[in-house]
Amino acid sequence: MFEVIPAVDVLDGRAVRLHEGVRDRVTIEGGDPVALARRFVGEGARRLHLVDLDGAFEGRPSDGLLERIALVAAEVPVQVGGGYRTLEAIDAAVAAGADRVMVGTAALSPGFLAAAATRLGEQLVVAVDARDGFVAVEGWTRAADISAAQLALRCADTGVRRLLVTATRRDGSLAGPDLELLAEVLPCGLPVLAAGGIASLDDLRALHDLGCEGAVVGSALWRGTFTLAEAVAAAGA
Repeated sequence: MFEVIPAVDVLDGRAVRLHEGVRDRVTIEGGDPVALARRFVGEGARRLHLVDLDGAFEGRPSDGLLERIALVAAEVPVQVGGGYRTLEAIDAAVAAGADRVMVGTAALSPGFLAAAATRLGEQLVVAVDARDGFVAVEGWTRAADISAAQLALRCADTGVRRLLVTATRRDGSLAGPDLELLAEVLPCGLPVLAAGGIASLDDLRALHDLGCEGAVVGSALWRGTFTLAEAVAAAGA
């Protein structure tokens, strides 16, 4: 079943969409993140995608954010990312109500990756954030010396169960998903959630047909380009 997951990105206590993940390039103001999460739950979301942007930039999760979103989400599972670079932080997220924890920068450490995969199983999602052919880390402020496809293969070999693949150049742009990037990663054999640039129902259909497990949708839902119900129906979820 193809999953459409609404994004709730939070910076300085407010919901925002950033252009290419750049901190000072806010493209949409979404107001209170708790209210936005409540809206998506009311519209029938089956999962929420929470990104702690402050945590991503600072290297450690923000205090209390996940707990507030998990409380309003009630029975809707929440996958959270942003600053989760230690096993202790991941454990705390699970204890605070996260159904899945997304790890990006820390995933480049083979020892950490293996320990996290063993410890979390299905609850671990490795965020493969790609910019200009290489993986972007530390809040997308630095490029690592490894490609998205190489990191995906490493994850598959290490026992990771799921990837979130984001084309950072398209994030917040409504320019359409990077199908070439996804086609390079999918041969690793792991389930892949796609993110970055999704602007239309046709984009969701293309991701479904390509073989992605689901998609994280932000700006298009925030702007009302289509509804969550329309997205789910279009993708055949």
